[in-house]
Amino acid sequence: MTPPRISTDRSGTSHGALRRRGFLGLAGAAGTGAVLLGTGAAPVAAAPVRVPADPFRLGVASGDPLPDAVVLWTRLAPEPLEPGGGMPRRPVPVHWEVALDARFRKVVRRGVELARPEEAHTVHADARGLSPHHEYYYRFRAGDALSPVGRTRTAPAPGTAPAVEFAFASCANWEQGYFTAYRHMAEERPDVVFHLGDYLYEYAAGVNGKVRTHAGDEMNTLDEYRQRHAQYKTDPDLRLLHATAPFVVTWDDHETDNNYAGLTPENRDPGQGNDTTARFAARRRAAYQAYWEHMPLRRFRKPVDTALPLYRRLEYGATATFSVLDTRQYRTDQPYGDKWQVSGPEQWNPGATILGDEQHAWLERSLSRSRSAWNVVPQQIYFANWDAIAGPDDGGYNDGWDGYRVSRDRVLGYVEERRIENFVVLTGDVHNNWTNDLRRDFERPETRLLGSEFVTTSVTSGGDGSATHDPGRVYWDENPHTKYYSSRRGYVRCTVTRERYAADYRVVDYVTRPGAPVRTDKSFVIEAGVPGVQPA
Repeated sequence: MTPPRISTDRSGTSHGALRRRGFLGLAGAAGTGAVLLGTGAAPVAAAPVRVPADPFRLGVASGDPLPDAVVLWTRLAPEPLEPGGGMPRRPVPVHWEVALDARFRKVVRRGVELARPEEAHTVHADARGLSPHHEYYYRFRAGDALSPVGRTRTAPAPGTAPAVEFAFASCANWEQGYFTAYRHMAEERPDVVFHLGDYLYEYAAGVNGKVRTHAGDEMNTLDEYRQRHAQYKTDPDLRLLHATAPFVVTWDDHETDNNYAGLTPENRDPGQGNDTTARFAARRRAAYQAYWEHMPLRRFRKPVDTALPLYRRLEYGATATFSVLDTRQYRTDQPYGDKWQVSGPEQWNPGATILGDEQHAWLERSLSRSRSAWNVVPQQIYFANWDAIAGPDDGGYNDGWDGYRVSRDRVLGYVEERRIENFVVLTGDVHNNWTNDLRRDFERPETRLLGSEFVTTSVTSGGDGSATHDPGRVYWDENPHTKYYSSRRGYVRCTVTRERYAADYRVVDYVTRPGAPVRTDKSFVIEAGVPGVQPA
């Protein structure tokens, strides 16, 4: 029998049978204090705790899939926007199980985790011992309350080469629109979703628009970051996508502070706790803690002080290796005060870095050790040159890789010199769709093609966008490496085999009201061994 599809109506009610008998049997066994499946945590004694009704209002999620494991996430928060989420300040045992079917007739793994108040009563269960490239269903129980059912999928086994279907997205501003694109992504049931940053926005209520309103002031404290994360997860479309596919997440700037660089804030605003490096470090510490709490990340990634290492490698068999970057935490300050289209020697400062030496070296090792057909780099910010100035001045987007040209040249130089094949960069941040070919010298279109960049538009940031496919004559003249542009909202859907990489730019025509249909605006393919994109 085909398992029922998971869906969520606009009120957040989950559909798909949720049978209680097997899970309540688990509850009886776990009440003895035994851990039915080890997850790396110490055995948990299930002390009696009265759990408020409906503690799973923020849904469930999974992430960072391996061939034999996946992270399962939830947060107990019956009052999501209240301090503490409406939970008592004491640990609560949370039971989880993984099954082959959505009715949980074939349970394959079970366990129990402790949701701690100092971690906002979040759960990061590492479900191990699973089969490669396999679909699973999971759920949680706290007290007598059962969570919605989630669907997830493990990565392929090493050496195998199945087709991999995934999507990537970026930049979802609550105040500027509805997350319709997330619902359409969920309906396509990808193997995995890459979220490339600006999962939420830090601004105070009313700053960015009037479609919906943020709760609270600009985020600065841990409680404020927790509240904003919770508010975003009250969105039914985002909850549905999390419950449908595993996420691989990385952040950009708005999860902490617009355009910050390392421990340097956007500006020295004492009203936001940014007037000293120490005060901004406290803000970053709070932001990183709340981010880890609310994302399906493994427990060992829990931040220590102001550090949360997010760069990591995920292998999808012999089909694709994903080297996920963090271009925000380790960078030096942007050149020229982060001004737009101001170029000069500061962009070539050999002491400037966007990745930091350790992450640069890690990326080189990841690329050199890959045995997959495709070497894919999910990251945050515009990678290709962005020249909006006519003439010999090559302009630049200084918050992107243009501001760190030595770093970019190091990456592309390594790809060229080591002959890394089928190099593809995935990008968010800039609220428009772009497609770029990659060369070491963007000013010389006759030089060797080294790879391609697919840039996704925003989910909502910038509002509805427009139907234009023309960024301006200057841009096309100065950037011959650019093959496509669109200012609609949406995401990119990819299907990858050993022989071919296909990308569909999926767009919606409006986000300022719910329910927009989705369509494919443009499709591209890359043939393995043949650098450069071609229209599909």
